[in-house]
Amino acid sequence: MSKIIISCAITGSIHTPSMSEFLPVTAAQIAAQAIEASEAGAAILHLHARVPETGRPSSDPAHWAGFLEAIKAGCDGVVNMTTGGSAVMNLAQRLAAPMQFRPEMCSLNMGSMNFALYPMAAKITAWKYDWEKPFLEGSDDLVFKNTPRDIAFVLNEMGAQRGARFEFECYDVSHLYMLKHFVDRGAVQAPLFIQFVFGVLGGMAADPDMLMLMKRTADRLFGDSYQFSVLAAGRNQIPMAAMAAAMGGHVRVGLEDNLYLSKGVLARSNAEQVRQIRGIVEALGRVVASAAEARAMLGLKGVAEVAF
Repeated sequence: MSKIIISCAITGSIHTPSMSEFLPVTAAQIAAQAIEASEAGAAILHLHARVPETGRPSSDPAHWAGFLEAIKAGCDGVVNMTTGGSAVMNLAQRLAAPMQFRPEMCSLNMGSMNFALYPMAAKITAWKYDWEKPFLEGSDDLVFKNTPRDIAFVLNEMGAQRGARFEFECYDVSHLYMLKHFVDRGAVQAPLFIQFVFGVLGGMAADPDMLMLMKRTADRLFGDSYQFSVLAAGRNQIPMAAMAAAMGGHVRVGLEDNLYLSKGVLARSNAEQVRQIRGIVEALGRVVASAAEARAMLGLKGVAEVAF
């Protein structure tokens, strides 16, 4: 099996500050946790921005600027900027920072979907900020819009125009077929890096049978022109990642996807989760890829070509 890429999603836009005191929200916190995760073995750093005063998800390039240069100076990890942002942002907002900073890599969601976070609200009894509860509860009427027109726009602006490669986030089998559609159109070229996403209400459940189905489907559609990675939200993060590693895939961990290290024990940092999954994959005989090796495996343009 080839070397295994560990991605780490540092903060995301789903979890709120009331859920964990260890969720990074300021620029200094995001930079420090990203650098520590890189040092622990994460080759790719999947990033979102936050309003530092409240922890609310942000698309403001000024908030991104607060940590991008620090991460670049502090480690060699691949900066992977979200184009999903938050499901409540429009496409122009979601792309404002990536278009300005021209990263090596971006995430790209491959289909519209329900994106339901509202069950999380019932677990919180004390709220730090007034935006959190309505943000979560309002997701019972939330559609995360990623139409074919949206996808084509991102592929052109970030890929063709700015040279970024993509983490294709697939929350459903249908998203693989949408990706194949864009491969057939010539808008996407190999090597493909596909992130199978499990455990978000509105997408696939974190079920081993679904992972097997996704792998068989991707094999049929893309042959040897793709590599897959797995993220699972919440308590299924490590079991599904371990299964992916055993199957020859790559893995993603991080506080965007799961706030815990074990049952009832909050992870104190992203690096704790990286070290945890690194121990598991190395015990399975996998060798963790460096950032330089990940760049070569995925055909990235290199850090000299970014605009931060």
